[in-house]
Amino acid sequence: MRRTPLIASAAVVAAVGALLSTAATGSVAAPLPTATGSAVPADLSLVKVRQSLLGSHTWYAQTYRGVPVLGGYYAVHATGVTASVDDGRRTVSGLASTTPGLARTAAASAAKAHGNARVTRLVVVPDAAGAVATLAWEVTTDQDKKVLVDARSGTVTKVTDERVLASGTGKVFDPNPIVALQNESLTDGNNADAAVPAAAYKTVTIANLDGSGYLRGSFATVVNSKKGKNAAAYSATNAFSYTRSDTRFEQVNSYYAVDRIQTYIQSLGFTDVNNEAQDLSINTTTQDNSWYTPSQDTITVGTGGVDDGEDQEVVWHEYGHAIHDDQVPGFGSSSDAGAIGEGFGDYMAATMSQANSSDTATTPWACVMDWDSTSYTSGTPHCIRRLDTSKTVANRTGEIHDDGEIWSHALWDLNKAFGRDKATRIILEAQFGYAPSTTWAAAAQKTVDTAAALYGSADATTTKAAFQARGIL
Repeated sequence: MRRTPLIASAAVVAAVGALLSTAATGSVAAPLPTATGSAVPADLSLVKVRQSLLGSHTWYAQTYRGVPVLGGYYAVHATGVTASVDDGRRTVSGLASTTPGLARTAAASAAKAHGNARVTRLVVVPDAAGAVATLAWEVTTDQDKKVLVDARSGTVTKVTDERVLASGTGKVFDPNPIVALQNESLTDGNNADAAVPAAAYKTVTIANLDGSGYLRGSFATVVNSKKGKNAAAYSATNAFSYTRSDTRFEQVNSYYAVDRIQTYIQSLGFTDVNNEAQDLSINTTTQDNSWYTPSQDTITVGTGGVDDGEDQEVVWHEYGHAIHDDQVPGFGSSSDAGAIGEGFGDYMAATMSQANSSDTATTPWACVMDWDSTSYTSGTPHCIRRLDTSKTVANRTGEIHDDGEIWSHALWDLNKAFGRDKATRIILEAQFGYAPSTTWAAAAQKTVDTAAALYGSADATTTKAAFQARGIL
């Protein structure tokens, strides 16, 4: 790094002002002088301009033939009557071409072991230890990893964990014991450890914690009291390893479920869909039920039958209600909207299970909450509801959970047609435009229009067909 002081002239101040006035639109501002009075070096891209108490700070990213150079930067700090330059440009030599030999999609596949690709961009990896510069794909994943994939050979050359929050470990069911073991004969056994084989547990990273030792983080917070029968789990080392006979197990499982679903939503490009620390009240009711309370913005998870917190699909369903409440205040104030809420919750439960489970005859994806439902269903597969029934609008009963199967089937058809990521992106984007008391037809048309806006007329036609098949449009 080279740091060069200089005296700020009127030209410096004027140029910084020009950058400030044009940064929001992305237009090109007047060049800034350097220590010698010359313009800012070529091959830089304006990143941001920030105002401090003493002046302005203009940051650039280094590029090479228009491709970003990893770690390369250039900054001009204009503070009062003095200014300085931080020159952090990197050496780039020996790179013959900036045309990749490996496709973007192939790079995403190469990084798959570290999560699903969220952003993929081409970068120049500068010289290191005498080696020539190389071209790489930089893949950011939904597991908060940044993966470098050589743009010629397809080899993963570096993996960086981007998380700056605290992380811990914990035992969970992913998504529940029946799915994990492909065994529909499991029963609750009065919450006994012996009722569920050890193989059903999975040790995972408990991410995005605030470091307090409690299950509090960026996307989820267990709000149980610190004392009593269902006291909040605490670990000074962020190690939350419990089994199902311990009431703290459901806290870990629920926290993990919510952290995962918000991380997934953000991987789709959404940064403002219930992006908060969702309150979770775990095992605080003996009812065989769980629910979301809009006035308190809290998900309550019950212990009747199978403890609901043991089945991540239950938690994901309830989180669907929190999503609707966040996107559309007061959502669900009509029978149609209520059924949409239940159907969407079931859809989120199913599509989240898609990530880490197989669609089998024993546990089909379209069958949701199969572990929780063992306490009150006799046939197999055990399902609270399904996303693939033959119901249409003609089969409406007025009971929102039953009627939700009509809506969820339409969403599931989109999932099958487009894949989970694209379908879920369309669905989430459309919901921003729903009315609190929307009708099925209005919500369906909004979803069709959203598909057209995001992806074009052909995908809008496919979307419309999914709702027509249910008699909604």
